[in-house]
Amino acid sequence: MHVRRVVTGHRPDGTATVVADGAAPRSHDFAEIAGMSETLVWVTEAGAPITVDGGDPTPTAADLPAPGGTRFAVVRFPPDAVYADPAFDGAAALAEQQRVAPGLAARFEPDAPGMHTTDSVDYAIVLEGEIWLELDDDELVHLARGDVVVQNGTRHAWRNRSNEPATLAFVNVGAELPARRGS
Repeated sequence: MHVRRVVTGHRPDGTATVVADGAAPRSHDFAEIAGMSETLVWVTEAGAPITVDGGDPTPTAADLPAPGGTRFAVVRFPPDAVYADPAFDGAAALAEQQRVAPGLAARFEPDAPGMHTTDSVDYAIVLEGEIWLELDDDELVHLARGDVVVQNGTRHAWRNRSNEPATLAFVNVGAELPARRGS
């Protein structure tokens, strides 16, 4: 998936300028999950100054933010039929996820595929397609283009029950959240 990223900064005299314009460098099209893509667009760390020289914080950043940090990502989810295909290799897909986003992959529940919880407040915006947000007790919320989810550290999974990919933008804000059920 190609995501053009335009980053602004400042010249030495303080005037605004574009310091980077091109493909976001931390992008991955999954080999083991046909149609799945993740692009980490930008990150901030709590207390860190905004870079003014165009330095790129994304290549070495952890995939989940610590309290006060942020992550901005664009993710394309394939239809769930990809996972039901007899040729789908779940172990290989998990291994790839662990290489690409080890912190997030560690949050996935082995006995409930796709379910996970993060210590963050997440803003999710459906850019294209439709997707279902699954919560505890099999609660499902259908989302379409333009819909927004504010997710407050809840246990969840994303399910694409359609026949087309769904693309979502995520802003994750690291937070210290209250104890959850089962914690």
